[in-house]
Amino acid sequence: MFNYNGLQWLFFFYFYCFAGWCFESVFVSLKSRKWVNRGFMRGPFLTLYGSGAIMMLVVSRPYADNIWLTYISGVIGATALEYVTGVVMEALFKMRYWDYSNRFLNFQGHICLRSSLTWGLFTVLMTRVIHRPIESMVYMMPGQVLYYVTVILTVYIVADFTLSFKAALDLRDIMVKIVKVREELERIQKRLDVMIAFNNEEKEQRRIDKEERRELRLNELSASLEQGFATIKDMLLSRPSAFGESAREEIAELRGKFSLYRERDKGIGRLDFFKRDMILNNPSMRSQVYESAFEELKEMANDKQEKGTQSN
Repeated sequence: MFNYNGLQWLFFFYFYCFAGWCFESVFVSLKSRKWVNRGFMRGPFLTLYGSGAIMMLVVSRPYADNIWLTYISGVIGATALEYVTGVVMEALFKMRYWDYSNRFLNFQGHICLRSSLTWGLFTVLMTRVIHRPIESMVYMMPGQVLYYVTVILTVYIVADFTLSFKAALDLRDIMVKIVKVREELERIQKRLDVMIAFNNEEKEQRRIDKEERRELRLNELSASLEQGFATIKDMLLSRPSAFGESAREEIAELRGKFSLYRERDKGIGRLDFFKRDMILNNPSMRSQVYESAFEELKEMANDKQEKGTQSN
């Protein structure tokens, strides 16, 4: 049972990657009430489903005549695959592409009881119903046709996966930069607040507390700093003695740092279509390590999508 050559196994993997993409995209699109091109890759392939299907066929081979052992093997094999995939992807990209943290009996948000039990049902369904006609179709395909179709798909999927992998790494690097820039801008804002409050005789300047700074997006934080520097400039024009020489040197240094980080901020906001679509195509995606930075990226992606929709 399920004794195939390497080319056939590869074709089955691609077929179920595509079938999984169809299922997932339709399901998520119906829930979202708009079309969502689901998955890690841009093309119509979900590698987790392809890997899961192959895993089901492999682990169930010794238990082909026993439906209960087929079910149990599917539960164990798929749960292990889902957990390892989730842990590796989060370690690499600092991102979760699915999260079961709110589900009953979950483990670290990567796996949960309902998902594992469902995988077991899929294994029985796969081995006893779904795979039979697919197997017959492959057996009927001329060897040369199977070869060329599989080679073409391999080239396409490898190229797509490579670009998607790079986009995911770029998203991780952008989140790291957002955190670093934000920390520096918050330090500058805090120092400006102290200097303005100390030298403002009218005491009208309201200082921004730590929690408020954290809630501001980078562009809002930059606007707040611009306002702070403008306030200092007005104070110096109306009262030249407001700041001593050392304070003025510090202001100039802070201004220079702000200009440098503002330029970095502009670069951060440039999301190309690969990175933007990766965010939009995975509504449940989240980052535990860089939660606020990723939320900011989601807002950027949604803003660009809305602008693109309006322009069309």
